[in-house]
Amino acid sequence: MTTTQSPAALENPPSQSTLEELRMPLQAKLAAAWTSFMFLYIYVDYLALYKPGFVSELLGGRVHEFDTGPTFVSMALTLMAIPILMILLSMTLPARVNRTINLVVATLYLPVTIYNAAGEPWSYAYFYGLSIGLEVLLLALILRTAWTWPRRTTSPADH
Repeated sequence: MTTTQSPAALENPPSQSTLEELRMPLQAKLAAAWTSFMFLYIYVDYLALYKPGFVSELLGGRVHEFDTGPTFVSMALTLMAIPILMILLSMTLPARVNRTINLVVATLYLPVTIYNAAGEPWSYAYFYGLSIGLEVLLLALILRTAWTWPRRTTSPADH
């Protein structure tokens, strides 16, 4: 049994054809970047638990220089909730508000992210350098994506 192939199929067999590039909505790119940021953000905190002495310090009621009371856990929840909500907000807010809030929040999270290395021993320089570097890279991607948000031009006929 033989099958008839089109001339195009003979010229471009499936294994050598070009992959189709689908245009991803800008909002989905922002939500994906915030999702990636959150995975790093959470896992850096999780992996920090493996540092010698960290758990005993935590159980003693201190993290870095802070007491782990209600103020600390409320601030920690706030710092986590904002980028978590940015995933949803990036997909649902109108373009103008979306662009503005992504620019503001990503800018504010740059110093927050860099602060994570404060007071850490040099033996963890690679860990914090890599994690902070990746988080800053994602924040830069968010800033660039929001900053270069495409604009629709209006023609005189639209007025």
